[in-house]
Amino acid sequence: MTRPLLEVIALHAQDAQRAAEGGADRLELVGTMDDGGLSPEPETVAAVCSATDLPVRVMVRLRDGYGTDGGEATRLVGLAKSYADAGADGLVFGFLNAHSEIDLSVIGELAGATELPWTFHRAVDACLDQDKAWALLPQLGCDQVLTAGSARGVEEGLDDLLVRARGDERIAAMIVAGGGLQTDHVPWLLRAGVRSFHVGSKVRPTGSYKAYVDVELVRMWRTLLDRTDRKLSGGPA
Repeated sequence: MTRPLLEVIALHAQDAQRAAEGGADRLELVGTMDDGGLSPEPETVAAVCSATDLPVRVMVRLRDGYGTDGGEATRLVGLAKSYADAGADGLVFGFLNAHSEIDLSVIGELAGATELPWTFHRAVDACLDQDKAWALLPQLGCDQVLTAGSARGVEEGLDDLLVRARGDERIAAMIVAGGGLQTDHVPWLLRAGVRSFHVGSKVRPTGSYKAYVDVELVRMWRTLLDRTDRKLSGGPA
């Protein structure tokens, strides 16, 4: 079995290099963490992709919330294509309609805009009927889903994440656990079959996005995931 995947939020090339040095497996690139994470400029994508060999998945989101307005879908599709041209390895997006259900129209347009793999992000945690949403997600073409199990974060959603992961190996393989992830959540999630983990503020001094990613904090998460995984699998810690 491959080691657990560690995905780190990056805002620029310096973050990318530091995350790689600390042992991250993948980056989620955002332009700003305002409103929960918004799209970067294509030039930033190109710079980050040139600065690291890590896979880079780029956020496709232009404003607060998970809805779209007017011709925004066209702008989002244009962004997705520009990120592919800039060297992105994948995309991150997720949109809901006025009924707090997955917006199949917008998702379909974005999924078809490039051939890149993509993550459905935490919009799933804001769905009115999460069971219905999770039944749809494997059919949409995404290979992973960034989720905390609750719109309030992993601390509130952990039990739901564990139940969902234990109930379906396919779902467990899709889950990227993130959104206020704490170190003490890791053993529970690994035991349930979750193999992918997402951190942002936890790998920055004082938890501030004004600070660069810290190599040693990334390395701490890398070590935690690997040692816990080995211990649970019966290997040497």
